[in-house]
Amino acid sequence: MTTLSTSIPKLPEPPTFATVAEERRDRKQRLAAAFRLFSRYGFDEGIAGHITARDPEYRDRFWVNPFGMHFGQIRARDLILVNDKGEVVEGNKPVNAAAFAIHSQIHAARPDIVAAAHAHSLYGKSWSSLGRLLDPLTQDACAFYQDHSLFDDYTGVVLDPAEGKRIAQTLGQNKAIILRNHGLLTVGETVDEAAWWFITMDRSCQAQLMAEAAGKPRVIDSQPASIAHSQVGSHHIGWFSFQPLYDRIVQQEPDLLDD
Repeated sequence: MTTLSTSIPKLPEPPTFATVAEERRDRKQRLAAAFRLFSRYGFDEGIAGHITARDPEYRDRFWVNPFGMHFGQIRARDLILVNDKGEVVEGNKPVNAAAFAIHSQIHAARPDIVAAAHAHSLYGKSWSSLGRLLDPLTQDACAFYQDHSLFDDYTGVVLDPAEGKRIAQTLGQNKAIILRNHGLLTVGETVDEAAWWFITMDRSCQAQLMAEAAGKPRVIDSQPASIAHSQVGSHHIGWFSFQPLYDRIVQQEPDLLDD
């Protein structure tokens, strides 16, 4: 008779690198993979949306998608490097001014994070119009329990770094923020983590929209929601949850790795 173990198996760890060059290459490839996945999930919306990854050597600079390039075409070699003044220091394509205004301030305020992801996903922007935080309705949504913020303001396209600073201040130490009438933004200690939080947060928005359309959903109580948060909302789980998606997209679209 087989006895099921109740202990959590030891999970793989994020890779380590012998050189900065190796780490930069891996980070850019994972950033390119995140864009391809965002395209697969339908998170692209014309020229809107951006994911950034802090450079492992020059920590006041970040890699980002070229302005106007479709998520589904981005390769590691297409990414551009932007400094803290908004200047493109590597690459020959322009940077989205909104990407710089928001992400520069988040990276400056949160030295603990490597990546930040923002896109105009359908369910994220739909939920954002309600001006509410997500409720702990499902186990997956508990990843954000008491760990996301609401930027309860909308003044137009974010082009001023001062507005980005306000967003960063509202984000605080949380992993995600809902930008009212705009969409979602998530952060992580790895590109993988930030991308996964965005994917699962958008789905949590979809789940709550559907549940409330169908009836009156039952909210998970505070204590079990906190327990679930500790189980599904850690940095490590965020990184690990992205790995199957990364492996699949690389297998299906290997050109994204070109650098």
